[in-house]
Amino acid sequence: MSALDRWAEQLAGWAIPEHILEAAPESPFALPRNVFVRRADRQLGGPRTPTHHAVLAGLDGGGTLLDIGAGAGAASLPCAEAITHVTSVDTNLLPEFADRAESLGLPHRTVDGHWPQAAEQVGSVDVAVCANVLYNVADLAPFVRALHERTRRRIVVEINAAHPMTGMNPLWQRFHDLRRPDGPTADDAVAALRELGVQPEIVRWQKKAVPTPFPELVETTRKRLCLGADRSAEVAGALRGTTPGIRHMTTLVWSPERTR
Repeated sequence: MSALDRWAEQLAGWAIPEHILEAAPESPFALPRNVFVRRADRQLGGPRTPTHHAVLAGLDGGGTLLDIGAGAGAASLPCAEAITHVTSVDTNLLPEFADRAESLGLPHRTVDGHWPQAAEQVGSVDVAVCANVLYNVADLAPFVRALHERTRRRIVVEINAAHPMTGMNPLWQRFHDLRRPDGPTADDAVAALRELGVQPEIVRWQKKAVPTPFPELVETTRKRLCLGADRSAEVAGALRGTTPGIRHMTTLVWSPERTR
């Protein structure tokens, strides 16, 4: 099996069984908007990450930036000093992104859509950044191809070292007697990219996970587990005493010119 096929197969394994999904009183796929807003505001007020440094190096003092799956701008807006124009592609938080770009005096445009379908609405840019999106992309080839077609200098991809939902695996076992996958990982993403001719620079780093307010954590976890509000106390009991810990991250950097 090719690395690309293995990537897609492992992601398909995360599908929620139909009988559980049909019984869910609320969608398990929607995260509270304030999760992404807090993340962006925290990055704007905190130290830069290796992802930000890679973006800044690509902008080289001034250039245009594309942020795919931008949320409220956590991956791009901390680099505002070197951005001459930024385009955000997202489906949920475009107003929040625009508000923060405006507060920074940053020329910007928002595009409502998913990549690569939204690529037709985006012009050429100097640098593209894509943070915490790849685990939602089963078909990597058209995603990466569209990045190469739109980007001149540098592509920067941030990804958790392990699938971000693996931390909930014990809870799925507890509440549904369901064994969840443990892959793919960032290393699987690298293997798949290499099959596409990409040889990325790999930067591995860590950051302390920021605690979510406990009531919000309970409700978000309950919904992700496809449980009703009547199970909130049980979920709270399962989560009580847990700590955020350390998040292991990977930043992948490459030049599209070298893969054309």
